[in-house]
Amino acid sequence: MNSLKNSPRYKEAIQELNLPFGNYYLFDGFVVAEVYEDIIYTWEDHGKKASTKILELYDSDGSDLVFITNRINNYSCKPTDWMNFFRFSNKLKGYGIVSYSQSGHYNALLEKLFVQTTTERFSNLENAIAWAKNLSDSKSIAS
Repeated sequence: MNSLKNSPRYKEAIQELNLPFGNYYLFDGFVVAEVYEDIIYTWEDHGKKASTKILELYDSDGSDLVFITNRINNYSCKPTDWMNFFRFSNKLKGYGIVSYSQSGHYNALLEKLFVQTTTERFSNLENAIAWAKNLSDSKSIAS
């Protein structure tokens, strides 16, 4: 249950985006998010800001990106807010949820009901990254 920053994969990141509510590690074709402890993650306060910035950096609507949330911290998210993400014509090629507890597994099952793309749950980050690389078309960040 370590941060991506403390793993060998960190050196492969193209860019690190540090926002007041979490860190986002941008790779070729996928993003790994690590939201801070005790955040109540909503579309208006967090999701809209993060997705706008990330999609601008990739110069994409997201249809070629895989998003992985590495849930190393305890935080809450409002699963129904995923509908807002898709309402703004945003897309994802895939969504991976890395959870390290039984309650995290149940939360991931609930969240899958609202995500309109291929969604997988993982118990470790390495398997999630392998899955993301397999799904990815290796679209790079725009210069």
